[in-house]
Amino acid sequence: MTVIETERLILSHLTPECDAFIFELLNNPTWLEFIGDRGIKNLEDARNYILNGPQLSYETNGFGLYLVKLKTDETPIGLCGLIHRDYLEYVDIGYALLPEYTGKGYAFEAGKATLDYAKNVLKIHPVAAITTEDNSHSIALLKKLGLKFDKKVRFSPNDNEKDELLLFIN
Repeated sequence: MTVIETERLILSHLTPECDAFIFELLNNPTWLEFIGDRGIKNLEDARNYILNGPQLSYETNGFGLYLVKLKTDETPIGLCGLIHRDYLEYVDIGYALLPEYTGKGYAFEAGKATLDYAKNVLKIHPVAAITTEDNSHSIALLKKLGLKFDKKVRFSPNDNEKDELLLFIN
């Protein structure tokens, strides 16, 4: 189901048939470095991730992470959407693209459309974002999208500096 269309992109609900793409995306080195290992070791894990993550969120919250596809040929290139996390005060935006599609403005286009959708259709405002301090590309994108650094936060009981995240809010 298409949720958002932009000039070059379609954002739609993830389905279990997206398992091979999710397996590829969630196991690429950039995802693993900046987002973390979600334990997706095979296609069944990928299907379970879709069913128990994005699809459950669509049913529970009315939003979730969406599949980002090129409008020209419907090639899947990444994820972008809204996430309700128990440990965050606000709904947050999340995104990730396969490396070969970064640097082309797709993340900004999908992110801007998602923020507009949150504000104008879902009536969710403000929207937050979290990222690691060493993810300079994500920080630059969040600023370009109009989110501002709020504070450093820690959601892990560990005292590990790596567990500290930057919180942005629009």
